[in-house]
Amino acid sequence: MAEHAAHHHEPGEDVVFGQYETIEQQRESYIVGMWTFLVTEVMFFGGLFLVYTLYRWKYAEVWHGMSLHLNFWLGGVNTAVLLLSSFSVAWAVQRAQVGDTKNQIRLLWFTVACACTFLVIKFFEYQEKIVHGLYPDWAYQGLPDVEFGPSRLFMSLYFAMTGLHGVHVLVGIIVITTLIFMTKAKAPSISDYIPTEMVALYWHFVDLVWIFLYPLFYLIPA
Repeated sequence: MAEHAAHHHEPGEDVVFGQYETIEQQRESYIVGMWTFLVTEVMFFGGLFLVYTLYRWKYAEVWHGMSLHLNFWLGGVNTAVLLLSSFSVAWAVQRAQVGDTKNQIRLLWFTVACACTFLVIKFFEYQEKIVHGLYPDWAYQGLPDVEFGPSRLFMSLYFAMTGLHGVHVLVGIIVITTLIFMTKAKAPSISDYIPTEMVALYWHFVDLVWIFLYPLFYLIPA
């Protein structure tokens, strides 16, 4: 089957690597592998969401009071930015499917720009909380109108869950940027649209996590 892994191929021709018999088998393995990875990510975040739910049920009033001290406008802007990035990466997949590499790369760069914008906004949010003594370390000051212990727990979950999400955004930036340079170099491993689609799936997952985080932390009703 080594003949399938030819190093020389015509532009736009799908490359079938030696461990696969057909392009369909190769694509299916990519898709199954990515969805398996995403399932593990769902289980990872699912544990955190469960912890959040239990403590929110126990300290409902404190959770509401703490949410009032989060900037829901900045969170809303970040939500819009990520939704826009999901649209652009989906469009990039469509461009990759029709072989429009130029616009595919432009859309991927736009997605990276949105991701960077998200992290910059989140940095200023974190900075504001740290300046006001709301970082849940030994110097945590709390708020005069909210019970100390549960409020510290709220901020611990806030920094842990949004911070882990931020790490995933950073990983997405690295992966998408790598995909861009490999696409420009016409690397054989990304001869079709499937790698772009796999990266897009990961990015959609990152966006979906934030879609849950935003209302859970910023929009808690009384």
